[in-house]
Amino acid sequence: MKAIQYTTIGAEPELREIEKPSPGPGQVLLKITAAGVCHSDDFIMGLPAEQYPYGLPLTLGHEGAGTVVELGDGAVGIDVGTNVVVYGPWGCGNCWQCAQGMENYCPRAAELGIRPPGLGAPGALAEYMVVDSPRHLVPIGDLDPVATVPLTDAGLTPYHAIKRSLGKLRGGSTAVVIGSGGLGHVAIELLRHLSPARVVALDVNEEKLEFARSVGAHEAVLSDPSAVEKVRAITGPAGAELVLDFVGYQATIDIAMGVAGTASDVTIVGLGDGRAHAKVGFGQSPYEASVTSPYWGSRSELIELIDLAHQGVFDIAVEKFSLENGVEAYRRLSAGTLRGRAVVVP
Repeated sequence: MKAIQYTTIGAEPELREIEKPSPGPGQVLLKITAAGVCHSDDFIMGLPAEQYPYGLPLTLGHEGAGTVVELGDGAVGIDVGTNVVVYGPWGCGNCWQCAQGMENYCPRAAELGIRPPGLGAPGALAEYMVVDSPRHLVPIGDLDPVATVPLTDAGLTPYHAIKRSLGKLRGGSTAVVIGSGGLGHVAIELLRHLSPARVVALDVNEEKLEFARSVGAHEAVLSDPSAVEKVRAITGPAGAELVLDFVGYQATIDIAMGVAGTASDVTIVGLGDGRAHAKVGFGQSPYEASVTSPYWGSRSELIELIDLAHQGVFDIAVEKFSLENGVEAYRRLSAGTLRGRAVVVP
């Protein structure tokens, strides 16, 4: 079968011919119908050899959708022919966190060598993919897999980040979204659906700001040295109740801390190399402001997102690529020229 793999440190991924996998005991084989391309992939492929944590070659793709075509011995709870998406942050399945569906925070995954697909285990950018357990599959019914697959990360990550702060988003509150790309534009749609907050989006050029407005941002502000002043002119002295930074570089973290209000949540989602610690402390940050960096989301939250998709909540911007043209999706991702999320369709 064909697969897009990362094969050489520092080089771009390659389309390769590899052996079709077979499911082992308890596992499930999917015929892939859609696979998302993510900045996390670009991040790990930019790591030097001494920091790269996975083996090579690595089949990429931690956002996956497919049809169940074969069950390994003992795999129960899912039927052949079911259309599904894959819950990516696999855990041990037995600890307290996993029992709550929060496998994204499984404390034993590392010691047991459990890796997410595309981030250690073979991923979804291939014609077929093995999933370790039926519990990591969420049926999607008649939803379009291309439009739905981004929910497994680009939807799940902001949904998890937003849910923990919904109690602060009352009428008259403000939520600031820094970066309106793959994850950020879904966050804007979620905020508009889930809360009464005024949504202010920040990005680096007018084209991206217009995109943010098109998906529901009430206000759009250029992310430049005057961004804090411009956002503060919108929020007034109270500042923002929630700031979501989907970039994570020092400049955006500084903006996030600069626009946050008293008792606000500053949530750093982006994988940049910025640090918030210099801005946190008495007299340095707003009183009772909380700064956090979450990881992905729970299995139950992915189920909730699929339910929202059935209700027609989302209009996720997607650019489609064939598997043969999938490497170009990574080039576009790295260049910052994608509009929304890139999805590869085998």
